[in-house]
Amino acid sequence: MTFEEARALDAADPLAPWRARFALPQGVIYLDGNSLGPLPHAARDTLARTVEREWGERLIRGWNEGWMDAPARVGGKIARLIGAQAHEVTVGDSTSTNLFKLLVAALRRDPARRTVLSEAGNFPTDLHIAEGAVGCVPGAVLKIVARADVAAALGPETAVLLLTHVHYKTAERWDMPALTATAHAAGALTLWDLSHSTGAVQLDLNRAGADLAVGCGYKYLNGGPGAPAFLYVADHLQSALSNALSGWMGHAEPFGFADAYAPAPGMKRWLTGTPAVLGLAALEAGVDLWTEVDQAQVWAKSARLFDILAAAGDALGLECVTPRDPARRGSHISFRHRHAWELTQALIAGGVIGDFRTPDIIRLGLTPLYLRHEDVWRAGEIMEDVIRTDAWRDPAYAVRQAVT
Repeated sequence: MTFEEARALDAADPLAPWRARFALPQGVIYLDGNSLGPLPHAARDTLARTVEREWGERLIRGWNEGWMDAPARVGGKIARLIGAQAHEVTVGDSTSTNLFKLLVAALRRDPARRTVLSEAGNFPTDLHIAEGAVGCVPGAVLKIVARADVAAALGPETAVLLLTHVHYKTAERWDMPALTATAHAAGALTLWDLSHSTGAVQLDLNRAGADLAVGCGYKYLNGGPGAPAFLYVADHLQSALSNALSGWMGHAEPFGFADAYAPAPGMKRWLTGTPAVLGLAALEAGVDLWTEVDQAQVWAKSARLFDILAAAGDALGLECVTPRDPARRGSHISFRHRHAWELTQALIAGGVIGDFRTPDIIRLGLTPLYLRHEDVWRAGEIMEDVIRTDAWRDPAYAVRQAVT
């Protein structure tokens, strides 16, 4: 693709108007929205209103401004993005905390099933949380197998299959409907981490038969650093599972102040502590952007952006570890390079912000709401300049750029 062709695509891009809704620094091509999405202008306005009026003027009366309803309200909006019903999603806590809640619940569901099955190389915190969860249920174990062996490892002892839908490093995507069906045939539940999927690829949890899911709010949803996470439980499981972190907000009558715990019906039982109002306000502003977006257009543009960078990598002899088939990947592209850390720092110094994943991966996020084809084409040109001029070979240079 030529630069002129890239600009022509931008001129005809139906998503082009969304770029103006984000605060994007001049001189920066931001290819790390899969780690932290940029600030939506609406979030700044929403936070100002929440802080100055609802908190500053209303004080404790701010809880009458919709604060208490925010977990369910924002969850219902996210539900539309992931192919769930509004009453199947709630928002609160972190992805890790929500993962722990659901893992323990799945392990307690059937005493004959005490195994959490996952893949080697899954996002580390998912495996760390799983280690902690099995330690809370007598007889429970964590079984980790190679990616190619996951389906065959499902058995009568498997309580739940824990997988990240889009791999954080390679962007390889699981076939959710097929693997969920395989898990169900073995009598196991599925628990999907959607952190690199929501807002990146088209999802339909209900049609796939997914049982449980979690996801973060600060990547493609642009909810801000440390944004609250979401939690999904399929309707048919909601009365069968319980929250091990049984805090007052998950109580059937939180303001009854009873000593004994009685879980609330539906998704409310998955709440634990007081809602993080400011975080929820920022996240809702980010999620609201998606109410007007055609996700099919988002995915089509993601595929075009991928092709531009893949071609640049091919011309440079870089090894692309991300599947070329769009149906088998998410919305980032990763290259393997033995000096990937130095290359990443040199790109950042050149105005292209991506990230490094140990030991040898440079990862570049493709976020169609605000990235132009022109931006990605220029990123490829800068990557070529960095590699062909050997700017990345001087370790001292890389260290200086990392510091600055």
